Amino acid sequence: MLTQTFFWIGFSLYVLLVLFVAIIVTLENRQPSRTIAWVSALVFLPGLGLILFFLFGQSIKRERKINRGRYNQLRKRILGVIDKDVAPELFPERYKPLIRMCDDAFWSTPSPANMVDFHDNGHDFFISLLCDIAKARHFIYIESYIFNDDGIGRLLRDALTDKVRQGIEIRVIYDDVGCWRVKNSFFEQMVASGIKVANFLPVRFPSMTGKANYRNHHKICVIDGVVGYIGGMNIAMRYVSSRMQRWRDLQIRVQGDVANQLRFIFLTDWLFATGGDRSQQDIMERLSQDRIYIGTPKQVEEYSAGKPSEVSDALMQILLSSPVTQFPEMMYALTWIIQNARKYIYLQTPYFMPTEPILQALQTAAMSGVDVRIMVPSKPDGRLLRWANDSYVADMLRAGIKVYHFNGGFLHTKMMVSDDDWGTVGSTNIDFRSFENNFEANAFIYNKECAARLKSIFMEDVRQATELKLSQWNKRGFFHKFLESFTRIFSPLF
Repeated sequence: MLTQTFFWIGFSLYVLLVLFVAIIVTLENRQPSRTIAWVSALVFLPGLGLILFFLFGQSIKRERKINRGRYNQLRKRILGVIDKDVAPELFPERYKPLIRMCDDAFWSTPSPANMVDFHDNGHDFFISLLCDIAKARHFIYIESYIFNDDGIGRLLRDALTDKVRQGIEIRVIYDDVGCWRVKNSFFEQMVASGIKVANFLPVRFPSMTGKANYRNHHKICVIDGVVGYIGGMNIAMRYVSSRMQRWRDLQIRVQGDVANQLRFIFLTDWLFATGGDRSQQDIMERLSQDRIYIGTPKQVEEYSAGKPSEVSDALMQILLSSPVTQFPEMMYALTWIIQNARKYIYLQTPYFMPTEPILQALQTAAMSGVDVRIMVPSKPDGRLLRWANDSYVADMLRAGIKVYHFNGGFLHTKMMVSDDDWGTVGSTNIDFRSFENNFEANAFIYNKECAARLKSIFMEDVRQATELKLSQWNKRGFFHKFLESFTRIFSPLF
């Protein structure tokens, strides 16, 4: 009798706690699908759902947890240093509304006349990066979600250590969750050699709650303010090793003013990660000590090494998104592109769990005659992710969208190209986490040559992909369909 009494008391308390949390989730006015996902997790995953919510689901206190005011003030003040005197006549007429929105609302300054090179495999990317590191004369800034202690990670660490000995300033930012499996000793060796290292939002109990959900997903590098890299590649051996499933990804190398913009983005993250509770005045004093260096024409030529870039005159914007801004910048910008496409939209992403605005925009574009094609990996890195990805396939196919499963390794590319005159490369996946929780960075490129190059990369990958057909897709077994539908309920939480 006493045992039953304790059971019912405990059960009643748990139900009240779940109801209380459900009310909190509802009051936060999230997207309905996200609210339903969390309430479903609380109901159908007793105990576990509650733990997951306290670890990853809280938003009502996120302004306090990651100090919204300080990050936004840093971002606005640092990016405000960038010269915005760009002639509007340089903007393509049809993209002027998008460029203005990204500039005025999202602090993304348009930058003309940039040189761009494309690295669609890890081998070429890391060789190019190491060559540029060897030429550095002033500073090297590297920011990566994952910085593995493997062959590539140690090679890059050794290259940076050599530059420190030459008096070059080296700074590295890594994400704490992305590098959970990397031993502290790996980064401690960097610090011991003179490299400045920052851990972005370290996660430790009990402060883990509310921090594990908001991660720095940037993959950028800046050298001397002359050359920069941005894309989807982390620092890891998986991009080059043939002994494991090789990851297919894309990184671009840029020269021009946009490289210096990447520098300011890095400094924003650096000061946020290292500033602690210092006053804004102290932070800006530290910033003022940093030399604003763009590079002489001679040094720009040194980095070019006599080899012309694939594209020499590209108008670009670096668009950031974060969980601490008023609007989901990346989702708004991509939705604009999809809604205004005239001929085609080709999209590659490892994780396709779109928000309702993105999903409806893609379907509407396809039904209005736009050639919409989406490519995802045939085997995502996790069963739940595969089921969640697959749950959207039928919706796409019914709307006339072509869907491909890439078979040439794990597709990690985050790229979109449209209408032979616009494209984007960066760290953003097509899922709730990228749009709402992560710190992301993408290059928006308004250039026909760049669009042609991105289109050719997509079409090359089509040769290693299987196009899905609705008639065949509908033949999946009931159990598979059930797993997809059940997992889709929770896809906003992945």
